[in-house]
Amino acid sequence: MSAFLRAQATVISKGYFIGKLYKISWFPGDVLSNNETHKVYGTLVQLNTTKTIFDVLDDYEGFNANKPKESLFIRKKVTVFANNNHVYNAWVYLYNQKVNQQNRIVSGDFLKDAQS
Repeated sequence: MSAFLRAQATVISKGYFIGKLYKISWFPGDVLSNNETHKVYGTLVQLNTTKTIFDVLDDYEGFNANKPKESLFIRKKVTVFANNNHVYNAWVYLYNQKVNQQNRIVSGDFLKDAQS
């Protein structure tokens, strides 16, 4: 999937949004939080075309706009605070199932956690 995104998008900046990150299985899942100290880190990209790319990403993430309650993830616009000192309203995929609090990735950075 990362090769697909590299071909279909331009990196804007690293950044974060206010949320909590969990290790679900071999993949991460994030949920929104009201606590500003909870941050989920990632890379902000600008998609070349949204419709075609979202069709692929929605399928990959298990999101069905017609059945959001049954979806593994949901796609939602959130405020993203970028390292380039800009704030964006960007799409993210949020985990749409129950999480195990013991599996929280406190750092908010799945790649960093996977390397330790």
